[in-house]
Amino acid sequence: MFTGIVQGVADIVALADRPGLRTFRLRFPAGFAEGLAIGASVACDGVCLTVTALHGDDEADFDVMQQSLNLTTLGRFAVGDRLNVERAARDGAEIGGHPLSGHVDFTATLACVRQPENNHVMRIHVPEPWMRYVFAKGYIAINGASLTVAEADRREGWFEVWLIPETLRQTTFGAKQPGDALNVEIERSTQVFVDTVRDALEERLGPLLPALEALLRQQGLSTEALSGGLPPLPRT
Repeated sequence: MFTGIVQGVADIVALADRPGLRTFRLRFPAGFAEGLAIGASVACDGVCLTVTALHGDDEADFDVMQQSLNLTTLGRFAVGDRLNVERAARDGAEIGGHPLSGHVDFTATLACVRQPENNHVMRIHVPEPWMRYVFAKGYIAINGASLTVAEADRREGWFEVWLIPETLRQTTFGAKQPGDALNVEIERSTQVFVDTVRDALEERLGPLLPALEALLRQQGLSTEALSGGLPPLPRT
């Protein structure tokens, strides 16, 4: 498990491809790899990877299977690119963000960036099936960072997050440009709640549910509106 508090940025210093597998060698910031062991888990841009080899005090190898390369941004990286990294949470560690599994649900696209004074706003376009799990003031993980959704537009399929200077300093977000792909892990409690509501509606309404969903979409709403919307869930 991870907390969504990015601990630093790692550099990709080598890549090696084999059939169905790619090996990444990452160089970590000073002190990050202290006590790191083979078999340990590290979230790399939000993807939980396992250490397969250690090189000195600040480098490690990770093997990534083809499915992960296809479903995340890891298949697009080259030597010299940089990743957000976080060590696995220890028992009793403070959860400053929200619990993450390191299992990316989908990739989204950075639509645009605004930079009001001392802030950095990213608008992110989401594939339609996943937008139902995104709520203003709810939690979401982008490239392994636990963030709060500031605004969400279901009709147009986007949400925004606001980043403070410290977040930009500690992550790769400041270098992201419109059109870049981002790894997204939705908040699991929200997913369970939404899916439970949808299953209950489908059970009660049966064949009428598609017509109801179409009608709600015309109003810029979703079936979650029938439950009064989803308030942000408490951090655990």
